[in-house]
Amino acid sequence: MSLIEEINEQPQVLSRLLSTQFDAIAAIADQIKQWDPNFVFVAARGTSDNAGRYANYLFGAHNQLPLALATPSLFTYYHRPPKLKQALVMGISQSGKSPDIVSVLEEGRRQGCKTMAITNAVQSPLADQADFVIDIMAGPEKAVAATKSYTAELMVIAMLSVCLAGDEQRKAELARVPEWVAKTLELDGYIENFAQRYRYMEQCVVLGRGYNYSTAFEWSLKMKELTYVVAEPYSSADFRHGPIAMVEQGFPVLAVAPNGEVFDTLKELLVHLRKDMQAELVVISDRKDALELAHVPVELPAGIPEWLTPLVSIIPAQLFAFHLTKVKGFDTETPRSIRKVTETH
Repeated sequence: MSLIEEINEQPQVLSRLLSTQFDAIAAIADQIKQWDPNFVFVAARGTSDNAGRYANYLFGAHNQLPLALATPSLFTYYHRPPKLKQALVMGISQSGKSPDIVSVLEEGRRQGCKTMAITNAVQSPLADQADFVIDIMAGPEKAVAATKSYTAELMVIAMLSVCLAGDEQRKAELARVPEWVAKTLELDGYIENFAQRYRYMEQCVVLGRGYNYSTAFEWSLKMKELTYVVAEPYSSADFRHGPIAMVEQGFPVLAVAPNGEVFDTLKELLVHLRKDMQAELVVISDRKDALELAHVPVELPAGIPEWLTPLVSIIPAQLFAFHLTKVKGFDTETPRSIRKVTETH
């Protein structure tokens, strides 16, 4: 299966998760609530690390669970792991094979914590170390650049959050995600056309905030690994603290700015970038006032709750990276220097 086929498969993957995994995730959530963790400790790399960034906002906002992202080298090289008392230690990995991620769950078990694996490989070293295993059910992902496994990880995290909270309203909202993703995939032709505009782009920044801080990082990663563009991700707040100085007339800024609690502050920055600094803006949003600021506006379906926008806003970002790769004459299936499964220690 090719990269574009995997991108287009995402509505089916997400629908399959919703229809088959809710009961299993609800049962796991019940056990987690009995354990009553003080915080969640997440180990992940690459795309899965960006799923962890989404969990950071989601579990904090809706489940009152603090989340910390692990530093695996403390476990594998320094042999100085932190105390994880009463933590839910979670590994997120498409392959479940990376030794450094596995080592974090091993240590969590040694310290008496509950452990969880969110993975596409339920028969894997990571799953072997987990008390709870959630199958993201993405199916075989052949392309090196992860797409459907990323949105499947986000979906599982969202389902777990809903089950931990027992929130029926959010559960109903979650059911609409495949529809919104399918609608967004209809932008493919439009995105293919505007990708030509950026054939010679060599560097850019990618902005997001709140829930879509994860989207900024994932869009940036897809740009780096597929198009070889130096794409640096930032929170729109962090960007003001120094990095904005690199912007000059025509400098490309890619922004994810859907409606929500952080929209006004992000829009204020976009106005400054466009009107005062003459930056080149690509904006993914469902708000007309943000889209009007863009040289290239990318419109999301209306009505998506902010907490679910990362599952939809990443779709046009994936399509943009795919088409820009083709425009630049690179191979979309086997990017240079990287492999599908990367095992770090």
